[in-house]
Parts: sequence; C-alpha cells; structure tokens
Amino acid sequence: MENQDQDTAQKGIAGRFRGFLPVVVDVETAGFDPQRHALLEIAAVMIRMDADGWLAPGATHACHVLPFLGSELDQSALAFNKIDPEHPLRDALAERHALPKILDPIRKAVASHGCNRAILVGHNAHFDLGFVKAAVDRNDYKRNPFHAFSVFDTVSLAGLAYGQTVLAKAAQAAGLGWDNSAAHSAIYDAEQTARLFCTIVNRWRAATIS
Repeated sequence: MENQDQDTAQKGIAGRFRGFLPVVVDVETAGFDPQRHALLEIAAVMIRMDADGWLAPGATHACHVLPFLGSELDQSALAFNKIDPEHPLRDALAERHALPKILDPIRKAVASHGCNRAILVGHNAHFDLGFVKAAVDRNDYKRNPFHAFSVFDTVSLAGLAYGQTVLAKAAQAAGLGWDNSAAHSAIYDAEQTARLFCTIVNRWRAATIS
C-alpha cells in the first residue's frame, strides 16, 4: 500500500483521482429549481496536492450573479441566505460574464495538472452542479469543465468519517470550527467544504500508510 501511495503522489492530483481535478463549488440561490430560480452567488475553490501527496485548499474564485431574465426569487430562500439581489454594493455580474470568471480558471487548472475533467465537490453536490449546468445551458457556454453527472459529495464523506451530515456539524467534528455569522455565503461555505474534503481525504490517506 505504501508503494502504491508513493506512486500516486508522484503522478500528482490527476493520478490520485483517476484523471479528475476536484474543485469545490458552492452556490447561493433564490430557490431550489435551477431552471426557474436565480443563481445569486458562486464560489469555486481549487484543490492542490503537495509533493508528498497531501491535499489542501488552493485559490478561491467567486462572483455575485445577477438574476437571469425571467427568473423567480423565492423570498424564503432570500431570508435564509440573507442576500438582497438589488443591493447596490453586490457588484454582481450577468451569468454570461460570471461563468467565464469562475469556469475559465478551472479549465486552465485541469490542463495544467494533466487532468481530463474537473469533478465538482460540494455539500449536497448535485444541487450545486444542477445550478452550474442550468446556467451553462442558458448562456450556451461551450467549455464547461465539470463532469456532467459525477461528483464528490461531502455529505456522504462526512457521514462516513464523522457521523455528521450537516456541514456546520461536520466541520466542527473535523476540528475546523464554524462561524454562523459567515455561513450561507458562497465563499465561506465553499472554503469550509474544501477544508472538510481535504481533511477527510488526508485522514484516509494517513490511515492507509501508517
């Protein structure tokens, strides 16, 4: 097992995840339906691997997003995430400009790491993937780097590792802490999810080489 682990580390992150580059994504939205409800925030955290094979969060790319034309705003969702879509200081971009800002750096990272595709990591990851895919389709963005349906979901990973499925409780169980006042922003949740993912994967690796 130790020799296999050394081989994986030498091949880099592409070798660790079968040609996929994990990228942690969190979206904040105005509801649960990606076809009807507005995408309001998106954050993506790169995952990097050091020369010894340990994972750590890398750069964060984030953007506030203007509601797309004809989208619906569920007031209960806005009350939950405390986003005011009309706030003048949001500095939000239309989806067609927000997508390249987030996805273009991911495409470059996929190429630079010798990976085939990115794979979305998230807490309830299919929710985030659904909103990304809907925005990609609405704007005819041709270079979506993410796998169309495969994800790494920290709900399942945290349930296995810590017996917790709520992000705040899983982060606390992993020793990462949690700031309720910062939660439900795309950047904070994505960065905490990235720390959680790396902690779980590194914990597994440590157990297999000990």
